[in-house]
Amino acid sequence: MKDQGDDDRTDKRRQRRSETPREPRPIDAAQLQDLAVGYAARYATTAAKLRQYLGRKLRERHWTPADPPDVEALVTRITALGYVDDRAWAAAKKRDLTARGFGQGRVRGALAAAGVSRGDAGAVLAPDDGAPDDPYVPAIAFARRRRFGPFAREPATDPARQARELAAMARAGHDFTVARRVLRAADEAAALALIGDD
Repeated sequence: MKDQGDDDRTDKRRQRRSETPREPRPIDAAQLQDLAVGYAARYATTAAKLRQYLGRKLRERHWTPADPPDVEALVTRITALGYVDDRAWAAAKKRDLTARGFGQGRVRGALAAAGVSRGDAGAVLAPDDGAPDDPYVPAIAFARRRRFGPFAREPATDPARQARELAAMARAGHDFTVARRVLRAADEAAALALIGDD
C-alpha cells in the first residue's frame, strides 16, 4: 500500500525533471544525413519540406563540426537518389485533392505552399492528352460531398445560403462560372450533364 511519502517523492522527481532543461543532443553530418533519409523514407515529401525539416532539426540540436552544415547539398543528393520527387508528390497531391472535389486553384495553391517549383506544378497541372481537364468533375464532387445546390436535401431558395455555397466553392478553388452553373442546376441529372459541356 502506498503512503504519503511515496507520493511526495514522486512529485519532487517530476518537479526536478521539469525544472532542469534538457541539453540539446549534438548532431554531426552523418546524423543529419540519417535524419534526412529517415524523413524521406517515412513521409512522401518535397525538397522544400525536407529542407524545412532539416532546418528545424539544426535549430533544435547543437551542430558539432566546425564547418556549417550544407543542407542544400544534402537535399540535392537525396533528391538525385530518388528519395524525394517533387513532381511525383505533386501528381499524387493533385489526384487526392481533385478526388475530394477541390478545383485547380486550390490544387495550385497547395502545390505552391508545399514548395513545388512552378515547372513541376505546371507539368502536373497540364492535361495529359492535350484536352483540358473537365472543371465540372471536381466541382460536382465537391457540391455532392457538401450537399450544395442540386445535391442539397432541400432546395436552397435563400439568397444568403446560395451566396455562402458559391463562396465555399470559390474557396475550394473552383471558377465562379463553373460553380454558379453547378449550383444552379435543376437536379443531379442536370448537374451531371454539365460534364463535357464547353
